[in-house]
Amino acid sequence: MRLKAIKLSGFKSFVDPTTVSFTTNMTGIVGPNGCGKSNTIDAVRWVMGESSAKYLRGDAMTDVIFNGSTERKPVSKASVELMFDNTDRTLRGEYASYNEISVRRQVSRDGQSQYFLNGSRCRRRDVTDLFLGTGLGPRSYAIIEQGMISRLIEAKPDELRVYVEEAAGISRYKDRRRETENRMRRTGENLERLQDIRDELERQLVHLERQAEAAEKYKGLKADERQKKAELLALKWQALDADFQDREAVISEVETAVEGRIAEQTAFDTQMEEVRLRVTDYSDAFQEAQGVFYDLGSRIARQEQKLEHQAQMALQLDENLAQVEQSLTTNRLALEKDDLAIAEAREQLEFVDEELALLSLQQEEQEQTAMLAEERWDGWQESWNGFTEKAGAPARQSEVSRTRIRSLQQQLESLQRSLERRQQEREQLQLQADDDELPILEAELAEQELLLESAAEQEQHAKESLVQARQHVTQGREALEADRQRLSQLVQRKATLEALQKVALGNDNQAGVRWLESHQLARKPRLSSALHVDSGWEVAVETVLGTRLNAVMVDDLNALVPLLDHQTPPELCFWQRTDSKAASGKDSRDCLSSKVRADGEIVELLASVHVAESLETALALRSALTPQESVILPDGTWLGANWLQLPGSADEDGSLLQRQQELEQVTEEWDLLDMEVEERSADLDGLQLRIHSQEQEAESAAGRTRECQSRLSELSVREASLRAQLNQRSKRLEDAEQEIVELQEQKQLLLEELEMARMDEQEALSLLEAFASERDQLQSQRDGLQRALSDARQSVTDVRQKAHQQQLVQQQLRSQIQGFETARQRLLQEREHLQERQRHLVASQDQDHQQELDLIQAELQQLLEQRQLAEQRMAQERQRLEEAESTLKGLDEKRQSVERQVMDLRNRLESVRLECQALTIRRQTLIEQLSENGLTLKEVIECLSSDANVEEWQKALTSIAEKIRRLGAINLAAIDEFQRQSERKQYLDAQHHDLLTALETLEGAIVRIDRETRARFRETFETINSGLSELFPRVFGGGNAWLELTDDDLLTTGVAIMARPPGKKNSTIHLLSGGEKALTAIALVFSIFQLNPAPFCMLDEVDAPLDDANVGRYGRLVKAMSDRVQFIYITHNKIAMEMASDLLGVTMQEPGVSRLVSVSVDQAADMVD
Repeated sequence: MRLKAIKLSGFKSFVDPTTVSFTTNMTGIVGPNGCGKSNTIDAVRWVMGESSAKYLRGDAMTDVIFNGSTERKPVSKASVELMFDNTDRTLRGEYASYNEISVRRQVSRDGQSQYFLNGSRCRRRDVTDLFLGTGLGPRSYAIIEQGMISRLIEAKPDELRVYVEEAAGISRYKDRRRETENRMRRTGENLERLQDIRDELERQLVHLERQAEAAEKYKGLKADERQKKAELLALKWQALDADFQDREAVISEVETAVEGRIAEQTAFDTQMEEVRLRVTDYSDAFQEAQGVFYDLGSRIARQEQKLEHQAQMALQLDENLAQVEQSLTTNRLALEKDDLAIAEAREQLEFVDEELALLSLQQEEQEQTAMLAEERWDGWQESWNGFTEKAGAPARQSEVSRTRIRSLQQQLESLQRSLERRQQEREQLQLQADDDELPILEAELAEQELLLESAAEQEQHAKESLVQARQHVTQGREALEADRQRLSQLVQRKATLEALQKVALGNDNQAGVRWLESHQLARKPRLSSALHVDSGWEVAVETVLGTRLNAVMVDDLNALVPLLDHQTPPELCFWQRTDSKAASGKDSRDCLSSKVRADGEIVELLASVHVAESLETALALRSALTPQESVILPDGTWLGANWLQLPGSADEDGSLLQRQQELEQVTEEWDLLDMEVEERSADLDGLQLRIHSQEQEAESAAGRTRECQSRLSELSVREASLRAQLNQRSKRLEDAEQEIVELQEQKQLLLEELEMARMDEQEALSLLEAFASERDQLQSQRDGLQRALSDARQSVTDVRQKAHQQQLVQQQLRSQIQGFETARQRLLQEREHLQERQRHLVASQDQDHQQELDLIQAELQQLLEQRQLAEQRMAQERQRLEEAESTLKGLDEKRQSVERQVMDLRNRLESVRLECQALTIRRQTLIEQLSENGLTLKEVIECLSSDANVEEWQKALTSIAEKIRRLGAINLAAIDEFQRQSERKQYLDAQHHDLLTALETLEGAIVRIDRETRARFRETFETINSGLSELFPRVFGGGNAWLELTDDDLLTTGVAIMARPPGKKNSTIHLLSGGEKALTAIALVFSIFQLNPAPFCMLDEVDAPLDDANVGRYGRLVKAMSDRVQFIYITHNKIAMEMASDLLGVTMQEPGVSRLVSVSVDQAADMVD
C-alpha cells in the first residue's frame, strides 16, 4: 500500500484546495522555516484519528481550520483527504477488493468532526480499525514529527511499549480482548433480558395466528391477480404485434418510392455530367483567349518601358563621364605617392646590405674559433672513452658478482624455508595417519538415517492435521463474512432511515436546531416518537397531524411564550405533555384515535376523525358528518361534510411513521445479528489460535526433518571427504619425503656457487683501486675544455642572431618595394582603362538614337491593334461559357428537387422504422415482464380464451385489487413468523444455558489472547532488539545498543532502551547528546520497520541535529529501505535533498498562506545528462 496523495482545503495554512502527490518512494519536502511544511504531517495524523489538539500543535480541535491572514478571511471548515494505492491488498476486510482507498476527515467551526471512507460516512473507529496491524495510526512509529525523536528516545517504558506492540501487530489483540470483556458484560445483560423476551413472545403468538389466516387468503388473491396480469400483458402484446405488421407494410411501400426517386436522380446526374464536359471545353477556350489578351498586354508594357529606358540612358551617360574624369585625377595623385615611397625603401635596402656583409665576416671568424675548441674537446673525449673502457670491465665484474651473491643468498633462504615446511608437513602427516575417525563417523551416519525416517512421519501427520483445521476456518470465515455483509446492509439501511427521519423532522433546519439548542430544547422528544400507530394507518395519521408530528414536546407552553420573539425561526411547532387519558364519551372504535396509542390530548384530537376501509364507505358516511368531523381512508384520502382532500404522491421510502417502525425493526435485527457476529468471531479466533498452534507444530516437525536431512548430508559429505583425505595423506607423505631429499641436494649446490661469486667480487675490487689516480687527472682537464667550448659556441650564436635580424629587415624592405611597384603598375592599368572609357562615353554622346525610338513606337502601335482583336474573341468565349453554366444550373436545381423528395421519403421511412423499433421494445418489455414472473408468451397465449379482451381483463384486475385492499394491511410473513416464533420460544428456553456456555468460551478466549499476546510480544521484542544491535553500529560506525524489559509480566512490562556510542560507557540514554539521541531513535524506528514495515514513513526534520557525515549515513539507510517502504521527509539539509527522487517545495509568498511547488529530481538529472 502506498500514500498516493494528500488533498487539503482550509487546513491550517493550506487555505486553497491543494493536492500533494507522491509518485516515488523517496519524496523530500523543503522550504523556509514557518512556511507550513509540517502541516502536511499534521494533516495525515489528523485524518488517521488524532483526537488531541496538543499533538496537532494547537489548543482546540478547531485550531486546524484556517484562521485568516492580513489578506484573507477565516474559513468555516477544514478538510483533508488521504488517497491510498491498495493494489498489493495490504488492507484486509471489506476494503481488500478496492485498488484505491480514500480516507477523509472534515471539521467545522462548531466542532463537529466527520469521517468518510471511499466517500461514505463512517465512524472514527472504522478509520482506526482500517489501519490496525499495518503500523499506521495517529501516534504510530511511522509518523515522526518535530520533537518526536527526542520524545521517542526519552519515552517512559510504558510509552515505548506501545511502539513495540504496534510493530508486533498485537494492538488488534488488545482491542479484541477489550471487546471480549464487553461481550461478557453484554452477555450478562442478555440473560436479564431473556425472560422479558419470552413473555413478549407469548403475546405475539396470539396476534400472529390471526394475521396468518388473513395472509393465506391474501396469497390466493395475489395468485389470481398475477395470472390476470400475465394474460393482460399477452393481450397487449397481440395488439402491439398487429400495429408492428402494419408498420412493416408501410416501410415496404416507402422503400419502393425511394428507389424510384433515386433512379430519376441518377438520370439527372448523367445529363449534368455531359453539360459539365461542355463547360470544361468552353472554359479552356476562354482561358486560351484570355491568355492571348494578357500576353499582348505584357508586350505593350515592355515596349512602353523601352521608350522610358532610352530617355534614362541619355541622362545616365552624362553622369558617368563626370565620374570618369574625377577618377583620372585621383589616379594621378596615387602614382606620385607610390614613386616617392619606392625611392625611400631602396635607400634603406642599400644600408642593410652593407650591414649584412660586415656580419658575415664576423661569423666566419667566430665559427673558426669554435671549431678549434670542438677539436680539443673531441680529443679529450677519446682519451676518456679509452679510460672508461679499460676501467669499466672490473667495475662491471664487481657489480655482477654482488648481484649474484644477493641472488644466491635469497635462494638459500627460500630453500631453507621450503625444507623446514616439508619437514613439518611430514611430521603432521605421520601423526594424522594414526587417526581412527572413520569407523565412528560410519556409526553416526547409520543412526542419523533412522532419525530422519521418524521425523518425516511426524511432519506428514502434522501437515494433514493442519489442512483439516484450515478447512474449518475457511468455512467459519465464509459464514462470518455473510453475517457481516447482512450487518453492513442493516447499517446502511439504518443510516438511510435516520437521515430521512432527520430531514422529515426538520433537523436539517440549521436555524431551528440552533434556536432549540440555545434554549435547551434540542434533546426534547418529538411528537412522532410518542405515537404507536396500528399497521396500515400510518399514512392516515400522518395526513391528519401533518407538521404537528415534528412538534417538540414540552412540559408547559406558558413557560415557552417568553422565549418567542422576532428572532424565533418560522415553522417551529410545540406540544405540551399531559398525563390525562382520552375523555371522549362517544364510541371511538370507528375513529382514528382507536388506531393510535398516545396521551389523551392526541387521542382527543383524532377522535373527530372517522375511519373507513374504502372510498364508497367514506362517501356513505359523509352525509352524517358534522362540520367538525371528517372521515379518512388508510391511503390518506380525507373527506369532510363538504370537502375532499386526495393523498399526495407516495414517497418510495414510506411515510414518517412507517419509517419510524422500520427503523425500530432494523435496530432490533442489528442488535441480534451483531451478537451472532461477535460469537462467530470468537469461535473463529479460537480456531485461528488452534491453527497457529498446529502451524507451529508442523513447522517444528518440518524443521526437525530439515535438520535431520541437513545432518545426514553433512555426515555423508564428511565420510566422503575423510576417505579422500586418507588417500591424499598417503600420497602427500611420499611426495614430502622425495621433496626433502631434492631440497637438501639443491642447498649444497647453492653454497658452492656462493663461495665462487665472493672470490670473483674480491678480484674486481683490487683492479678498480689501480685506476683511481688516472680518472682524477682526466676529470680536471674536462672542466677547462667545457668552458672554452661553451664560450665559443655562444659567440657564434650571437653573431648569427644579429645577421638573422638584418636579413629579416632586408626581406621586409624588398617586400615593401615589390608591393609599391605592384600598386604602381595597377594604377597605370586603371588610368589606361579610365581614359578608354572616357573616349567611349564621348563617342556615345555623338550617336543619334532617333531611329531606334521610331522603331519602338511602330511596334507599340501594332500591338495595340492586336489586343483589340483578342479582346473581342475573349468576350465571345465568355458568352458561350455562361450559357453552358446556366444549363448546368437548371439541371442541378431539378436534381436537388428530386433529392429533397428522396430525403422526405427517407425521413418518413426512418420515422416508421423508429415506430417499429418502439413497438419492438414495447413488445420485448411485455415479454420481459412475463419472464420476471416465470412465464413465457407462448404459454400464456395458449391458455388465453378466444373471447378475452383488454377491457374485461382490466376490470377483473380492478375487482381483485379491491378485494385485496379490503383485506387491509397484510403481514405476509405472519405464517412463517408464527412458525418461527413458536420455534423461537423453544430456542429461548435453551438460550440461558447457551449464554452461560458463551461466558465460559469468552473467558477461555481471553486466556488464549493473553497467551498469543505474550508470544508475539516476546518474539517481536527479540527481533527489534536484534535489528537495533545491527543498525546501531551502522549509523554510528560502531558501539552497541539494546532493549530491556522493566517487568517479568509480558502483558504489562515496559520497555527501556540503552545505547553506548563508540568509545563511551554511559549508564543511561539521557547522557547522550542531541545528535546521538536522534541517531539512536532512527536506528530504533528502522529496526521496527524491518520487522513490520509500515506502508509509508513520514519524518519531520529528523536530520536537524545531525552533522553532514551522519546525515549521509542516515540518507543511505533511508534510500536502502525505500525499496520496501515509502519515505516522505521534511528537511533543510542539502545532502538529504540530494537523496530524494522528488522534491516538493512549500512556499509562503502570500503571508499566512502555503502553496506547493513540485520538481522531479530524476527528470532534472535526465535533462542535465
